[in-house]
Amino acid sequence: MWHLLQHVEHRGSPMNGRLLRNAKRAQITYHSYDYLWNRLGENLTWAGKQGVSTHWLRDTTLTWVERHYGYAVARAFAGHNDSNSDAGSTMTYIRATLGEVATALAALTGEHTR
Repeated sequence: MWHLLQHVEHRGSPMNGRLLRNAKRAQITYHSYDYLWNRLGENLTWAGKQGVSTHWLRDTTLTWVERHYGYAVARAFAGHNDSNSDAGSTMTYIRATLGEVATALAALTGEHTR
């Protein structure tokens, strides 16, 4: 988190916009991410073999959260805490609190909760 905050300070990321910026302070594009993951895969054999990408990181992270904190927390962690869902009526009753999501995030990142 400290590194992300430093990035915000040095690259001028707005509080309500995309976080990652290039050296010219422009938003990182999807093409930039693709280029980054291709370069990473060429230099780290394991990452290339695993097909590491932004989607892969999201999927892996959500799987970890679900296994350690349950389905409701993983769903909220992913930003799917809305009521307009096709997951069935059970989702009406399954909700994670902000505190539960914060606990999972703290465990994942090693950051302390307040």
